[in-house]
Amino acid sequence: MSPRIRRRECGPVDGWPASVPPLLRRIYAARGIADPAHAHPRLAQLPPPDALGGLVDAVRLLADAIRRDTRILVVGDFDADGATACAVAVRGLRMLGARDVVHAVPNRMLHGYGLSPGLVEELAALQPGLLVTVDHGVACHAGVAAAKGRGWPVLVTDHHLPGEALPPADAIVNPNLRGDAFACKALAGVGVIFYVLLALRGRLRDEGAFDGGAVPDLSVLLDLVAVGTVADLVPLDASNRALVAAGLRRLRAGRGCAGLQALIEVSGRRAETLTAADIGYAVAPRLNAAGRLEDMSLGIECLLSDDPRQARELAGRLHQINAERRGVQQLMVEDAEAALARLPSASGQPALAACLFDPDWHAGVVGLVASKMKERLHRPVIAFAPAEPGSEQLRGSARSIPGLHIRDVLAAVDSAHPGLVERFGGHAMAAGLSLRRSSFDAFERAFAEAVGAMLDPSLLQAELLSDGELLPDEFDRFHADALRDGGPWGQGFPEPLFDGVFDVADWRVVGERHLKLVLRGEGIATPINAIHFGGWTGERPAARCRLAYRLAPDDYRGGQAIQLIVEHLAPALDPGPLL
Repeated sequence: MSPRIRRRECGPVDGWPASVPPLLRRIYAARGIADPAHAHPRLAQLPPPDALGGLVDAVRLLADAIRRDTRILVVGDFDADGATACAVAVRGLRMLGARDVVHAVPNRMLHGYGLSPGLVEELAALQPGLLVTVDHGVACHAGVAAAKGRGWPVLVTDHHLPGEALPPADAIVNPNLRGDAFACKALAGVGVIFYVLLALRGRLRDEGAFDGGAVPDLSVLLDLVAVGTVADLVPLDASNRALVAAGLRRLRAGRGCAGLQALIEVSGRRAETLTAADIGYAVAPRLNAAGRLEDMSLGIECLLSDDPRQARELAGRLHQINAERRGVQQLMVEDAEAALARLPSASGQPALAACLFDPDWHAGVVGLVASKMKERLHRPVIAFAPAEPGSEQLRGSARSIPGLHIRDVLAAVDSAHPGLVERFGGHAMAAGLSLRRSSFDAFERAFAEAVGAMLDPSLLQAELLSDGELLPDEFDRFHADALRDGGPWGQGFPEPLFDGVFDVADWRVVGERHLKLVLRGEGIATPINAIHFGGWTGERPAARCRLAYRLAPDDYRGGQAIQLIVEHLAPALDPGPLL
């Protein structure tokens, strides 16, 4: 579906220091930032841990385990947030004096999501004295109960939205629990466990645990916090921007952990100019690939390695798995496109929502397929695959459009049809669920009904929010670098996007699917290089086009070179609505 371009409203741009270019002042003002101090929030501005509910009990459990030299078992999750959260927990607890810390992670194909009774049974051989979940647990009632049944104390650290009831854990730390007064509700799972470690350090310091020695510097973990936060697509509010910016500074200075430095290297990015977008599009997919196709323990092992040679070897394996994932994803996307073409439509428009299933799909990749189809349709999409080959249980991954809270939709389905969905959880834009294969048709109808009842039809028009036109003298390396370094940009704090009309002086297809352009614009002295990834449609572009684009340094050419990253291209004579 072709999007319309709408320009952001820009507030006052007065009161900024001369060091901030006027372009950036406009960008910040359009994102509601009027105070220069809020443009680049610092760690000192983070809300203190005190208001985060459950911390007192959580810190008591951890401090007692460290004091008694009890084995602490950290159970992660099989995505990048869960993997980085696990690495932060293991590294941080060891820094704070825990001498017996082990970790585990569910296998997506064998155990499903989170702490399950089956996983607990496998973990029994480790004989933990305390079990700590990171990035999951608030919906793992049966798994927590199974662990408690074995006599293990359980600490849940999570950020996912809770259901009506909470699991029977000894302590739960989650900023999204009802009534929790903590200011930052957008923390990723890795941010939650980082806050727990900050509070634990304060407790141990007050008890004199570090007398005669240096207080551990937990900021060394911020590289991992940054990667997990960006990868999980949580909103980059002021607190998350402070955490991500601090982590990026460590990575750019070459002070990241060996595993992340190796992942940056194999992804072909430059550490000294690393951005949040580089994390999201290059580093995180390689880390995520292990949990999608194999076992995330490989990714966690990479993040915990302090040996550069071993880290490079592990990162190389993750790179290979990611290449395999891309091949599997491409085949599944082609299947999904064919399935969508067969779906009935109303007045030439797709249905309000789509549920897709193929018995040959891989459960680890359905989230990526759902995301691709959601972008194509601008409709909520759920893609399903067998939990394992031939299984009667389906695992689904849902992706939504802005304005429709997909977890709330699943909750509405569960309320209206008890037992139809076996398990679900997630966020506003992404969620996961499981159900029986025999229930798929009934779920598809119930999901469509729930979406129809909750979706504002005006949200079905895809929209690109533009920061307007660049001035002719802003097409240069100075402004490209300023935009790159003016973030971190991401979910809820979008990277600057511009629009304008250009003449296409030259074009060619690269890599079979991408469109390389040479553009000329009014008042711009020299031609501008541009790339439209996935932009080749089989037809040559119009001689004059309206583009929605990003301005970026062209590090491949080096020097003062710039390029435009095209997000949308349409003939200038028919550019679509511009509001």
